[in-house]
Amino acid sequence: MGKIWLRIWITIKITLFALLALYILLFVIFNHDNHADVWTYPSHSIKTSVLTATLFAFLAGVIGTILVRTTFKTLRQIRDVQDRSRHEKLQREVEDMKAKASMLRPKPPAPESDE
Repeated sequence: MGKIWLRIWITIKITLFALLALYILLFVIFNHDNHADVWTYPSHSIKTSVLTATLFAFLAGVIGTILVRTTFKTLRQIRDVQDRSRHEKLQREVEDMKAKASMLRPKPPAPESDE
């Protein structure tokens, strides 16, 4: 029974990959001659193909996503380092307090009164 489901799952994956490849091929075929005006900065635009504009838009999105993710990771790491250093400082203070407390002379035991 497990082999049947595995074969079905593999067939589904192959079919989806083939459909995606077909879509990409059709996208390239239908858009290779289309041109677009892309705005770059005020009063200037460039005429390029839709495929080139799409490729650069995709790459810009990927790079932007990587930069945002890296920024959040860095901020989290900075916060972790600050928390760790705060924890170590508190730990040192507690150890110092224990060391000072151990240097104090212990109180002599109170004499027991017989009543």
